Amino acid sequence: MSVMHLEKLQAFVLSSSNYGESDRIVSLFTLEHGRLKGFARGARNSRKRFGPALETFARIDLQLSHKDGLSSLRSADVISLYSGIRGELGAIAHGLYACEIVECLTPEGHPLPRLYRLLAAYLEQLDTGHVDDADRRMFEINLLNILGYRPSLDGCSRCGSSFGERGALMQHGGELVCHFCAPTGRLISSTSLRHLSSCLATSRFGQISCDGEPLHLIGILLDETLSSNSARKLKSLDFLQQTCGRGDP
Repeated sequence: MSVMHLEKLQAFVLSSSNYGESDRIVSLFTLEHGRLKGFARGARNSRKRFGPALETFARIDLQLSHKDGLSSLRSADVISLYSGIRGELGAIAHGLYACEIVECLTPEGHPLPRLYRLLAAYLEQLDTGHVDDADRRMFEINLLNILGYRPSLDGCSRCGSSFGERGALMQHGGELVCHFCAPTGRLISSTSLRHLSSCLATSRFGQISCDGEPLHLIGILLDETLSSNSARKLKSLDFLQQTCGRGDP
């Protein structure tokens, strides 16, 4: 008879759902294995083994039997529940959105330690009570960069020429091209492009200020890029827009 090998992992809870009368299925983003799904038997009845550890965007230490498809969760201990986020509706909306983006865009079973650290830094920023759309956009551009989906910010994706002060023209899917390679498109200003480049140069939230029209254009670009790389519309996006009073640009 084979013995199930238990692993100790560190993870964020991206989402969870009830299964049967007492079990839960949990989507996790682990430091060691990237995204995976786990089956927590009796989780809704066992406060001793799991307690509040399976709440969305909780950061936890856990023990599980790792396998392809559906791992078996044995126990979990809370590192942080981010109580500062849970006490403010806008912060909750941003936290849920960040977790759903990670769940939707990451491959299963592929370690992404840089993205794990980015998510940790963003949730820690939200936990301080600082809820800012510029921080959300910084999280998104760095996530896209890590996953290889980032638009070209310095030069045309077709001919490679520098955008310069004229800025870029956005095409379908968030592609950025120069004025010679496309006759039309949404103009993304050089100021917006420089801000996004600055976001890639730092790992600290709250260090770069951006608002007004440059931030509005950044939102248009990132929303288009994320939408084109997502297999489905994010459920948390509507909640985020309703909560923060911002519709689609």
